[in-house]
Amino acid sequence: MIDDFKPPIKSRTTEELLEITGAPKKWNERALKLAMDELYYRKIDTKQIDQAKYIEKRQVEFESLIKANSRFEFFCLRPHHLFITWSEVFMFLFSWEYKKDGFLYKAEVQRKYRPILLLIILLVVVYSFF
Repeated sequence: MIDDFKPPIKSRTTEELLEITGAPKKWNERALKLAMDELYYRKIDTKQIDQAKYIEKRQVEFESLIKANSRFEFFCLRPHHLFITWSEVFMFLFSWEYKKDGFLYKAEVQRKYRPILLLIILLVVVYSFF
């Protein structure tokens, strides 16, 4: 199998190879196969490969937990944006992807308060025409 990766798989450190084999979904099959072959060639114990997979799994779980509990940040310290993070406000009002993307807390807050805010905005717009 041709090793045309940059840097080549064979020239990578053992830690980098363990990261590749620990996260098979992040790498293509050829890179994974080359990394496994190189680890076998270097006589690395399979327990280290299993440990790398376990560490990667825990890292993914931790990142998804952080994502699920992230909060909205509507306000910022930039006066040229009127101290408001407009992209966050826009996403809050018009996005339907929070739950699908793993932002569980944001999805719950959005479900509760978005109808109220949209109604207030609608009333302000209607009132401004009369």
